[in-house]
Amino acid sequence: MSPDQILAELAERRRQDLPTHGGRTLAYVYDSGLAAADEVGRQALIMYASANGLDPTAFPSLLSMEADLVAFARRHLHAGDEVVGTVTSGGTESILLAVQTARDAAGVERPAMVVPSTIHAAFAKAAHYFGVELVAVPVGAEHRADVPAMTEAIDTLGDRVVLVAASTPSYAHGVIDPIEELAAVTRARGLRLHVDACIGGWILPWTPDAAPWDFAVPGVTSLSVDLHKYAYTPKGVSLLLHADAGLRRPQFFAYADWPGYTMLNSTMQSTKSGGPLAAAWAVVNLIGSDGYRGLVEHTLAGTRALADGIEAIDHLHLVERPDTSLVAVGTDDAVDVFTISDLMLDRGWFVQPQMRFGDEPANLHLTISAATADSVPEFLTALREAVDEAALAGPVRIDPALAEAAATLDPDTPDDEAFDGLLALAGLAGGDGQVAVPDRLGPVNALVDVAPPRVREALMVAFLDRLTR
Repeated sequence: MSPDQILAELAERRRQDLPTHGGRTLAYVYDSGLAAADEVGRQALIMYASANGLDPTAFPSLLSMEADLVAFARRHLHAGDEVVGTVTSGGTESILLAVQTARDAAGVERPAMVVPSTIHAAFAKAAHYFGVELVAVPVGAEHRADVPAMTEAIDTLGDRVVLVAASTPSYAHGVIDPIEELAAVTRARGLRLHVDACIGGWILPWTPDAAPWDFAVPGVTSLSVDLHKYAYTPKGVSLLLHADAGLRRPQFFAYADWPGYTMLNSTMQSTKSGGPLAAAWAVVNLIGSDGYRGLVEHTLAGTRALADGIEAIDHLHLVERPDTSLVAVGTDDAVDVFTISDLMLDRGWFVQPQMRFGDEPANLHLTISAATADSVPEFLTALREAVDEAALAGPVRIDPALAEAAATLDPDTPDDEAFDGLLALAGLAGGDGQVAVPDRLGPVNALVDVAPPRVREALMVAFLDRLTR
């Protein structure tokens, strides 16, 4: 293929994706609306695409840019010079490293971590990878961490606890956990406390009257914040910060007992492109503190306007009043979130359904960025139309026999035949062992919603397995 043919083919394939700019995709992507930031990020990404972060002595420019980003974060996270940081590939890697570091530092048998039930799923992934028991404590009022209940869990587990974590804010509901209260508990017991600020850590520093949540709180030992979210840098870049170098040291991996070079890594990756780091450095320095303050003010104003507008639409309500830029929207029995999601996509807006959890019904999740804030009136008009149409159609009805089958399937040790049965049940089975993604996901999501979480997990694994064959 010629270069022109390749670029034309890429452009054609790209048209199948959700738009990453314009503020109409309210999940997965973050758009500042600043063309200059997008352009300088792209140019830096190209310039450093072949640079390798494996060896900081070979590419000292990457080391210096990492130091600059950590210093910028320190100034806004109430962190002194003793706070040390590492650039990672994203929030999940930052969380994985925080858990691995805490586990290795403690060196106990049957390690455990105590978290609120609203903690990001990346902590469950870390628990799975590193053999740390995840003790998820149900949240209290307003979906915030229940500190007395978490304290009881901590004391019951005793010396097995290697880490306690909380969110600022939680992804599902957009509310901030009580960090000061939790830190008082962990500090008194000499425990590590990780603040997952992956999605809020570049908004809260410029949020007026935000409750203390960062290194200003004594007892916060580590903190993660993603730059590819509200710092609006190209993906994927996150920062993992530790309160001092001693706390971070177990994060590093070195190995010399083989014939090759001595492996020394600060993150889970060895070879890693310098492009995302350079792009983050470029965008952060272009926008700067004052620029981020303006973007946050604009984003929060748009979020407030959106929340107020949602409360004025029949059949909708806020699950919680948002603390930052994440909005969870519930419905009454006349409509369902899965139909609304499909109808919004028809109107050019992607909104993210969240499945039921325990006694809580499914809801819609909206992530507001600076670019989305400009379009709140247009979004509310589309949402009102979609809700009206969903009310006329009525909620998706699942055949009781299918619902019972989905609820009673055994997700343990399934074989290919069981996987195919799961996919067929959800309407995702195609020919030749492949999958078929329907144009309307509402009925599929409604069926998956009635299944227990472990059956959902098995179904998604089966789907991904077939999708990537």
